[in-house]
Order: sequence, then structure tokens, then C-alpha cells
Amino acid sequence: MKIMKTLTKIDIKQLPINFCKCGVTGWCLEVIFTSTESILRHDWRLMGQTSLLMFPIYGLGALLGPIGGIIDQWVSPGQRLSAKPADLAIRHGFLYMVLIFVAEYIAGTFLRSTGMCPWDYTGRNTNIDGLIRLDFAPLWFFTGLLFEQITKKRGR
Repeated sequence: MKIMKTLTKIDIKQLPINFCKCGVTGWCLEVIFTSTESILRHDWRLMGQTSLLMFPIYGLGALLGPIGGIIDQWVSPGQRLSAKPADLAIRHGFLYMVLIFVAEYIAGTFLRSTGMCPWDYTGRNTNIDGLIRLDFAPLWFFTGLLFEQITKKRGR
């Protein structure tokens, strides 16, 4: 029953705004990341890139915070406020990392089937089906926490 209360606390009016916040943040992070990768190619112009198709994928990050709240209610009902912030960050970070990997794999599978997948990790040591890279785990851990922070409801 507490999970249902958590679901009703999700601000549906704020969801489209949070979707846009996460979409734009994801784009920016990807451009920064791909521009720093260019250093490895000795391209000192630091040209970053992304795809318009990535906006809705990153936008799904708006769902991470609400999912984290639901999991908190399930794992430790009524104890969210008493949990240490570091414990919550670790729990949420790992949860978000897994959810981002799942979303990336599903989105990549769909986009590849239409011939429009903007990424291909084939040839990388830690890739799975060329769709996800396990060495990105720390990046997704912290990106998930960032999405949670930028979509968090602020006190008035």
C-alpha cells in the first residue's frame, strides 16, 4: 500500500519538465564526453557529438528518481528518512546504473532494427552485443544520481 502512496506523490505535471531537463543534460554530457575522447585520437579541436535520437532516451532519466523512491519503500518501508545519505546514494546509484544499461540495451536493439542506432560498441572489450559497454558503469552510476538531483522536488 505504501508503494501506491509513493506513486501518487509523483508530480505528473513536473514529469515533462524533468524529461526535458534529463534530455538536455544527457545531450550535454554526451557532447562533453565525446569531445574529450577526441584527445585520444589526437584531435585537439575537441569536437563532440550526439544525436537527436538520444534526447528521449536521456529524457527517460526523469523516471529514475520516482523508481528509486518506490524501491526505497519496498526495501525499507518507512525508513527512507532515517537512512544515511551515503547509503541511499549507493543504493540509488547502482539501481540507476542497471536501469540505464537496460534502457540503453532495449533502445539500442530497437534502433538497430530500424537501422538508426547512433552508437555501436562492437570491438570494445566490455561490450554486450555492441549495444552497451560495461566499462561505462561508473559513468551511468553518477549520471543516474545527477538525473535524480536535477529532477528532485525542492522545498519551498
